[in-house]
Amino acid sequence: MENLIHSHDEYFKLDFLCSELSKDKEFAVVSDIFALLADSTRLKIFWLLCHSKECVLNIARVMKMTMPAVSHHLRLLKDSGLIECYRDGKEVFYTAVENERGKILHGIIEKLMVMTCPDFKIEHESINEKSEYLENQVETIKGVHDYLLRNISRRITIEDLAHQFAMNTTTLKTVFKDVYGTSLAAHIKMHRMEEAARLLKETDKNINDIAQSVGYESQSKFSAVFKEFYKVTPAEFRRSGGIEKNRFSV
Repeated sequence: MENLIHSHDEYFKLDFLCSELSKDKEFAVVSDIFALLADSTRLKIFWLLCHSKECVLNIARVMKMTMPAVSHHLRLLKDSGLIECYRDGKEVFYTAVENERGKILHGIIEKLMVMTCPDFKIEHESINEKSEYLENQVETIKGVHDYLLRNISRRITIEDLAHQFAMNTTTLKTVFKDVYGTSLAAHIKMHRMEEAARLLKETDKNINDIAQSVGYESQSKFSAVFKEFYKVTPAEFRRSGGIEKNRFSV
């Protein structure tokens, strides 16, 4: 290294630093990453995917963006190696790459957010204490639950719910089970059987009508499910005046 104008007895250190500064390719890669994340929307999407595996539809809903706009940001993040995608059935999910570079960037983002926005740490810890899911997903699942109870007589498929609530089927089933402790199918079956038991005890409706009222087109299918649930047939349940709740099994 040529002699510097000012000498501060730092030649050994500066020799090393100058050799590092000559690594133009490495600095260009880092510069490109910072340039990529200089867009606040893209930064938010990357942060989101550090915490959750999501499809384009969910990301668009969370970010209040169109799907084409989200896809543009996802493509840039994927090309940079910061996120990856995988297919589960018909759904394509995106998530941050689990490598050292991704973890360091995630940590830097959160530390800077805590430094510039003191409330961020409190809000972020609150989310982690509840679950790994975003608050809006939990609220959506509660909406799904209420909708199913209001329409207990209808046969509604997972695909119908996913379309109506703009959530992919895998996320819907997974978050529902974590929020309510049982699968969606088992949970709605429990409510249907409880409603059927109430109707058998409190009304004069015939069994076929009750089956229809709780979403079963076939009386035989309803009776089989009811017996599996309460250990007696609907007719036996009605004659006995009902059975204590602790007799059934989910």
